[in-house]
Amino acid sequence: MIELKEKIKNIIEGLILDLKSFFIQEYFKNIIIIWLLILSLIANLANWIMLKLLVQSVNFPIILHYNVYFGVDLKGDYRQIFGIPLIGLFLFLVNFILAKHVYKKGERIACYLLLMATLMMQVNLIIYSLSIILINY
Repeated sequence: MIELKEKIKNIIEGLILDLKSFFIQEYFKNIIIIWLLILSLIANLANWIMLKLLVQSVNFPIILHYNVYFGVDLKGDYRQIFGIPLIGLFLFLVNFILAKHVYKKGERIACYLLLMATLMMQVNLIIYSLSIILINY
């Protein structure tokens, strides 16, 4: 029992050291990068919260995509609407990894553009979520 506690304690201490070494890199000392990351995460979190508060549980299919030319072209379960912020989170992670890689190569402007694109994608996904909510409720 004591050995198990020691192993768990060593694993936790190792994870803390790994996290500290990850966040002390030069990448996280750049204020522009920090603000773009924070704003993107806040926008994604706002999308999750907005959908959780405004989407009601229903037994019938809801409209998931509306096109001006063709009208409603995708219906589905109300839970599928939570795929929108999930896609945003995936895109955030991909662009975060790419931006970190580009920053290491010395291309700071490309890093800023990737992170700005991430923020704009998050805002666009919020607008998409709002339009789906307006169409259905």
